[in-house]
Amino acid sequence: MTKRVAILHFASPPTIGGVETTIFYQARGLADLGYSVKVISGVGGCFDERVPTAIEPLIYSKHPDVLAVKTELDRGQITPAFDRLTRSLYDTLKAQLADSDVCIAHNVHTLHKNIALTAALACLTERQSLHQIAWCHDLAWTNPQYQAELHAGYPWELLRTVWKHTTYVTVSEPRQQELAQLLGLETAQIEVMVPGVDPERFWQWTLAMTLLEKHLHLLDADGILLLPARLTRRKNIGLALKILAALRNLSDQDFRLIVTGPPGPHNPGNLGYLGELLDLRHALQVDEYVHFVYAYGESPDQPLVLDDASIANLYLLADALIFPSIQEGFGIPILEAGLAGLPVFCADIPPFQTSGQNDAYYFDPVDANPDIVAKHILEAIEYDARSRLKKRVRKTYRWETIIRERLLPLLEV
Repeated sequence: MTKRVAILHFASPPTIGGVETTIFYQARGLADLGYSVKVISGVGGCFDERVPTAIEPLIYSKHPDVLAVKTELDRGQITPAFDRLTRSLYDTLKAQLADSDVCIAHNVHTLHKNIALTAALACLTERQSLHQIAWCHDLAWTNPQYQAELHAGYPWELLRTVWKHTTYVTVSEPRQQELAQLLGLETAQIEVMVPGVDPERFWQWTLAMTLLEKHLHLLDADGILLLPARLTRRKNIGLALKILAALRNLSDQDFRLIVTGPPGPHNPGNLGYLGELLDLRHALQVDEYVHFVYAYGESPDQPLVLDDASIANLYLLADALIFPSIQEGFGIPILEAGLAGLPVFCADIPPFQTSGQNDAYYFDPVDANPDIVAKHILEAIEYDARSRLKKRVRKTYRWETIIRERLLPLLEV
C-alpha cells in the first residue's frame, strides 16, 4: 500500500514562487505514481483535481496575526499571542495530518517566517511519530540578513535543532554543507534533491507529442536523430538506419532515430519501400530504436500525422538532424534545424549546400560509410557543451526522474 502524503508550506500553487513550483511538481508527480497526496497551506488553490488543497489562513506567513507575532518575536518577545497562535496551529495540523503517513514540510523546520507553525509542528512531532521530510530551501540561522531577528532559546532554537522522525533534504550541496554544520550532522545524513524541469510544459508539447514520448520514452534516450520526411525512396532513409545502427555500436549508448512522415501518397511503390525499411530495421537489430511516427496512430487506417507544432516539438527535443536525401528541391529541414540549434548531417547535394553552406556536415548519399558518419555525429554531440548539458538535463533533471528515483525511497522509509 502506498503512503499517504501531505505537503506543507506557507503558500501553495497557483501562488508563484520557487517553493510553490516544487510543490506543484511533487504533488502532481506523486499523484501520477498512484500516491494519495494533499497540500496544506495558508494561501493557494486547487491546481490538480487529484490533489486536494486545504487552505488554513494562519499557516500563511503574511497573515496579519502571524505578522503581528513575528514583529514581537523579532524583538525577542514571546507573548501570549504567540502561545495562542501556536495552539491554534497545533490543532490545525493535528486535524489535517491525521490521515497522513508522511509530511513533506517546505522551509517550516529552518525558516522563521511563521515560527508558531514551526513550534506547532515540533509539538506534534513530540506527541506523534509522524514521518517528516524537512525540505530546507532556506536557513534562517545561516543568513546574515536574518540575524537581528533571531534569539537564543525557544522557539528560535527549533530552527537549528535536529527533529525526531525527520529526514532532512536540501536543494544543493552547498546548502547541504550549511545545514550539516548548523545541525551538527554529517553531510551524508542530509539528502540533496535539486529542483527539476518539465520538458512537456517548458516546450509546450502538443497532445500528440506527449503521447509519442510516453509511448517511446524519448526523454530517457542518450541521443535523438531527427529525420523529418515522408517514407519515399529518394529520401534515402535506409542510410539513416545504417548510420543509427553504427552510432549505437560505436557509442554503446541509447541513440534513437525518429522518422516523422507516413509513406508518400503519390507513388504506389512507397509501400514496398516501407517494407524494405522494416526488413532493414530488423536486420540491423534496431527495431526498438528506429521510430516511424506514422505507425503510432490509432489504427493502421489512421496513421499518426504530426502537425507543425508537434514537428517543432521534435526539433527541440532532438540532438541532431539527419537528412540523407538523394535529391531535393531545396531542403527546408536544414533551415528549421538552424532555428532549433541542431547540428545538421546531410547529403552532399547542391540544394543542401545552398541552405547549409559551411555550417553543416556533408556526406555522399550513395557511397557514405555509415561508421564514419556516425563517428562525426558522436563527436559533434559529445564535444559540444550545449549538447552535453541538454542530454544531462533531459535525463537527470526532469521532475519525473527526480521524484521516481530520489523522492520515492524517502517516502518508503
